[in-house]
Amino acid sequence: MADAPTPPPASPPPHREPEWTRIEADPDFRELLAVKRRFIVPATVFFIVYYFSLPILVGYFPALMSRKVWGDVNLAYLFALSQFFMAWILMAMYVRRARTFDAQAARIVGRVAGGEL
Repeated sequence: MADAPTPPPASPPPHREPEWTRIEADPDFRELLAVKRRFIVPATVFFIVYYFSLPILVGYFPALMSRKVWGDVNLAYLFALSQFFMAWILMAMYVRRARTFDAQAARIVGRVAGGEL
């Protein structure tokens, strides 16, 4: 006697794609983008200016940057070392702000998943 054929597995419910134009028009989504932009753009500009100021200062003001501060350590060395600290501080500031960005994004995703948008 032949075994009965196994029925095909039940198909998953159809996946509903979010309507991106409605999400993009949502005031909360626009606010999230604006808040992120208000932090990221100035932080990036500051980082670039600070980073490139060392070679510019060394190139145009070598006497100032070669001024000894402590033993053989000059101002250029201190400025170069400060770039590490500046990068870490910017990173910590971003991580702190990213918590609020993530919370806002989670609320938007929850509304989209719940069908509110």
